[in-house]
Amino acid sequence: MLKNLTRRESSEQQLVLDHCPDVLWSYSLEHNRWLYISPSVERLTGYKTGEAMQRTLAQTLSPASYSLFLELTAQRLENFLSSGQETWMSRDELEVLHKDGSHVLCDVTSQCIRNGQGELTLTGVLRRIKDYSRIEQELRASEKKYREILGSLEEGYYECDIAGRITFCNPAACRLFGGTTDEFTGISYKKLYKEPELVYQRFNQVYKTGRPDNGFTAEMIRKDGSILHVEISISPIRCPEGKVEGFRGVARDITERIMFQRQLEYQSMHDQLTGLYNRNYFEEELRRLSKTRDYPISMISADLNGLKLINDTMGHDHGDRLIRAAGELMQKSLRGSDILARVGGDEFAAILLKADERIAEKVIGRIRENINLYSDQNPDVHLSLSLGTSTANEVGITFTELFKQADDRMYLDKFSPSSSARSKIVKSLLAALSERDYIADGHGERLAMFCKNVGEKVGLPDRQMKNLNLLAKVHDLGKVGIPERILFKEGPLDDNEWKIMQQHPEKGHRIALSSNYLSGVANLILKHHERWDGSGYPLGLRGKEIPIECRIFSIADAYDSMTNIRPYSSATPKNEALEELKLCAGYQFDPELVDVFIEVARKL
Repeated sequence: MLKNLTRRESSEQQLVLDHCPDVLWSYSLEHNRWLYISPSVERLTGYKTGEAMQRTLAQTLSPASYSLFLELTAQRLENFLSSGQETWMSRDELEVLHKDGSHVLCDVTSQCIRNGQGELTLTGVLRRIKDYSRIEQELRASEKKYREILGSLEEGYYECDIAGRITFCNPAACRLFGGTTDEFTGISYKKLYKEPELVYQRFNQVYKTGRPDNGFTAEMIRKDGSILHVEISISPIRCPEGKVEGFRGVARDITERIMFQRQLEYQSMHDQLTGLYNRNYFEEELRRLSKTRDYPISMISADLNGLKLINDTMGHDHGDRLIRAAGELMQKSLRGSDILARVGGDEFAAILLKADERIAEKVIGRIRENINLYSDQNPDVHLSLSLGTSTANEVGITFTELFKQADDRMYLDKFSPSSSARSKIVKSLLAALSERDYIADGHGERLAMFCKNVGEKVGLPDRQMKNLNLLAKVHDLGKVGIPERILFKEGPLDDNEWKIMQQHPEKGHRIALSSNYLSGVANLILKHHERWDGSGYPLGLRGKEIPIECRIFSIADAYDSMTNIRPYSSATPKNEALEELKLCAGYQFDPELVDVFIEVARKL
């Protein structure tokens, strides 16, 4: 019903539930505890919601009602489990204990829901019983009092003739309809309800048996065309000779209750992030399909590659967007009859009915095409799925085994020699960095030049020279996970912003470890902000504990930052920058390497 609630819509719905005059509740039969009680419980029992939630069921009901409830529930549970039904609904009159010690007679409507894990939950509505029999007696005694009482009722009271046309109604009934008394009076049930045939059957049953119907639910069509869920009771109106000549009853708005029940049902079957079916539904569907003969059936297992890497570097919001995108692209690629579920954090599964190997491979081809198109249109982050499929052409393999086969083939796809998802993700992160930071302005190339000249001057071996050159180009890879408001802030960073900025060496280290191309410099990326005196980050290394590549790099990086325009500073003249390096030698920089760098820089 509520597929993808916005925060505002969710808050508005919660506000409606919290202000409903009826007491809405949910109780776990599995764990014998309350899951939810609406704030209106205080008006009914004198207990605040928190107090009511702490009370046991035995403390909530009178002793007689508690014994009756246990007996009825045991009977219903036995019938429910033996019948294989998905739910049961019941209605009882029970006494609830008030805080002052009195007993409050209540109408208790409840529904039992079984989730995908087989756990049973009762949800329902608790409402104080009004003395309608007394009202009817008073109506006969005094027409004036009759009108006054009906006018004060919160429930809609109605009377209709034998043909189902409204002959009298109270103001509350008019409010339900959304019109005036004149507009409501005379209207036929055929125009008043979405499914008039079902309503006719209930009224006809009362007419034939003469027995009241204590309540059924129907969808009422209001004057403006909107739909209202109502609970209706029916009692016969008899003439002096005893013949049924019409009907009377009460209608109450139960839209909030229906919304609450549907929301619980929806949440038990759907993934909140993507709106797809969840693992509970998927496993229940596998159990249901065990009885089918509708072969062939294929399954697809899919895994979003590199999600942890994206979460660690770009943040969980970015990862969530990728999960939603993957779900949408898979759904778009499937047929209308196929079933798609998110079965884990980065895992999806699809069931393809009446689909052989050819159809399954065709679907996987469409998924790959849509994923590639998405990646082309969003080059900043590469979206990649590993996919596997398996097909059952006839009875002989369980669907759990079929899904495991598809899952195993998905892992073969993930770790096949041709798979380069992580490398593509790293490349896309580097591309994103070049757009956001200083690489596009030649920062990396200038650093590589300075580092090369200093490295050759001090006689670094070839392997370290190559690593130093690569470090100059990718040292700030972790900045893809730093918000732009911090990265490009004009002026100094505050304490919290600085703490976030200091995370980028560790983020870059994790990214580099995910790439064969960059894994050799992962340790250098981690340590490129360490300082000679040990005041650097993130490890606080000092002196020659810091790799020489990082010591060379830090001098070159500081010099290039000073001599070029940055978001937070203007360019410093070359001679002044070299003097600043001298001043920082011995506590920020390796003093010997500072001398070498100055000698090299003055020749450039």
